[in-house]
Amino acid sequence: MCFMKKIIPYALLLLILGCGAAQSDPTTQKGIPSGPAGVKGSVGTVEKTGINAVPSGNTAPGEMFSDQRRVSDIMDFLASDALNGRDSGSPGIEKAAQYIEGVFEENGVMPYFKTYKDTLSNFNEPAYNIIGILEGTDPDLKNEMVLIGAHYDHIGTKRAVMGDTIANGANDNASGTTTVLEIMRYFSGAKTNKRSLVFAFFSAEEKGLLGSKHLAERLKEKEFNLYTMMNFEMVGVPMKDKGYLAYLTGYQMSNMAEVCNKYAQDKVVGFLPTAKEFNLFMRSDNYPFHQEFNVPSQTFSTFDFTNFDHYHKVGDENSEMDFEHMAQLINTFIPIIEGVANGAEQEIKYN
Repeated sequence: MCFMKKIIPYALLLLILGCGAAQSDPTTQKGIPSGPAGVKGSVGTVEKTGINAVPSGNTAPGEMFSDQRRVSDIMDFLASDALNGRDSGSPGIEKAAQYIEGVFEENGVMPYFKTYKDTLSNFNEPAYNIIGILEGTDPDLKNEMVLIGAHYDHIGTKRAVMGDTIANGANDNASGTTTVLEIMRYFSGAKTNKRSLVFAFFSAEEKGLLGSKHLAERLKEKEFNLYTMMNFEMVGVPMKDKGYLAYLTGYQMSNMAEVCNKYAQDKVVGFLPTAKEFNLFMRSDNYPFHQEFNVPSQTFSTFDFTNFDHYHKVGDENSEMDFEHMAQLINTFIPIIEGVANGAEQEIKYN
């Protein structure tokens, strides 16, 4: 999460040094096959109702599609010690990139460009966004794009705390990456999106939103017809006593929360005053798309400054995550995104 860097004085009051527990090697887990180039943990079939299973024809949108096991299987790989903190340009994030590419391939999601990899032009080391597209089913609406994104990089290693040096980035942002992978998996099987869905996994977010800046500029040059951008950032732990599931950055700038809640038939998305106070709208991967396209581009998060003490620490481990909460969030957002993708008009607008 890059957007936290300018609020460190406040955050230091909240963040306590965490000890990262040693993790088991996810490559030895039963039922998870080898990914590309020998990378273990690629999202594949697990028994009869495997993590790669498409929804059945009578599955209601979002109803019990994802579950704790599916979420934990993905998280156990993305936030494992084997990826060494997923620093941009590192061998660890390359494994994560191959993993995401494998999920795209297994679910029949086509590359948006010639390949899934979108090489960053603004970063010195080799680094890639991973981009796929599910074409819409409507001959007209398919030309309108809904971009769903999350950054998959983190900060690599830190000074050792009780022997642990790996900042695994479970909440920041393996949680958002997992959420978008599961949403993608749903729509790849359901094929219920009239508008085209573009799934973007950004590198170098922690270096200053470089991956999303690169992609936004590249797509703008190609006259990409962006309707809206929906970004997921730090959604691994629930908020307490808030009355809604997730908050939206830039809440008062658009009617996105209102539209989301309509399709969820509940108050799922709410307003977090702290997010406005620190202008979090400008500090995640939604912002470059706002700058380039001037269409509603906003981030959903459940990190509220009180419910997670391991931001950019080695303690950002899977042991701190709530997989049941994550599955609930995924299942809740599926009908929201389906509604946004299928509305007769472009309902989400800036105020």
